[in-house]
Amino acid sequence: MEAIGQFIPLILIFAIMWFLLIRPQQKKLKEHQAMVAALRKGDQIVTQGGIVGKVTRVKEGEEIEVEIAEGVKVRVVRNTVAQVLSKTEPAS
Repeated sequence: MEAIGQFIPLILIFAIMWFLLIRPQQKKLKEHQAMVAALRKGDQIVTQGGIVGKVTRVKEGEEIEVEIAEGVKVRVVRNTVAQVLSKTEPAS
C-alpha cells in the first residue's frame, strides 16, 4: 500500500500538467490546422514573419501564393500563416 501512496503525487502532477499545458496546446494546434485548411483566394493574412498580404492562389500541397504589394507575389508555406485578418465570402 505504501508503494501506491508514493505514486499518487506523481499521478497528480501529471494530471495537472495534462489539463494546464498539454490539452490547451493540442486544442490550439487543431484550431490552427482548421484555419490553414480553410484558406481561400482573397483572404487577408499575416504570416509568422509579420508579412501582411492577400491570398491570390491556393496551391495543392503546402504552398499558397500571397500578394504583399501591388504586383509583388510570394510563395508562402501554409503552416506559416499566423492569422487570418479577413475572410472572403464563399462563391455562390
